[in-house]
Amino acid sequence: MTKNIYFASDFHLGSPNHQESRKREDRIIRWLNAIESSCAELFLMGDIFDFWFEYREVIPKGFVRLQGKLAAMTDAGIKIYFFKGNHDMWVKDYFTTEMGIEVISDELIMERNGKSFYLHHGDGLGPGDEKYKILRKIFRNPICQWLFSIVPPRIGLGIANWWSGSSRVANKTEEAFHGEEFEWLAIYAKEQLQQAHYDYFVFGHRHLPLEIDLNGKSKYVNLGEWINFNSYAVFDGKELTLKYFEK
Repeated sequence: MTKNIYFASDFHLGSPNHQESRKREDRIIRWLNAIESSCAELFLMGDIFDFWFEYREVIPKGFVRLQGKLAAMTDAGIKIYFFKGNHDMWVKDYFTTEMGIEVISDELIMERNGKSFYLHHGDGLGPGDEKYKILRKIFRNPICQWLFSIVPPRIGLGIANWWSGSSRVANKTEEAFHGEEFEWLAIYAKEQLQQAHYDYFVFGHRHLPLEIDLNGKSKYVNLGEWINFNSYAVFDGKELTLKYFEK
């Protein structure tokens, strides 16, 4: 490898209000500008937007600076992947058609420079959170998505923005580490290691930057979020490292 691979998640653009979201978007653009020359691949691992739904001819307004930057990066030959999160699971083909971005619905297993990666936004994995797991099946159901799509955009997006107002970001919920035994995604990673070896498990969703050694050979990395931490991970061909921007 002559260039790096970058991972980031949970920008939650659009929340908690336009002003704060714009400041965050500008910061993200500065980060993308800073890494662009050294970037071979970029993995955006879910909840990039606090809400996203694509109608046939309508998408949520805003976020044009990010979209323009991502389009410029793909035009320059940088491969970008967009993972569906629990807030932007209704991404369809807009990012692929307009920006050449590959959309990932669930996990992605890959190998780079001899290292194996298990990648997923992280929602619905591991023990607990049974209520959300039921909602996830409903929200991802094609019939439910079609039913929502026939609601006029003004009403549909209004409902979605109201729902978004109850999110962790909007309510400024602070995440804390209470021990490895309570980290559902780390537990899930250990379960996967019983089936196959992976050098790195990379997730978002948790909103807390974490690096946990799993068995001396594998590492769990949570990417955190960009409201408080501006955290991301970089793989330089040898090691995956958690880093922070403008901290």
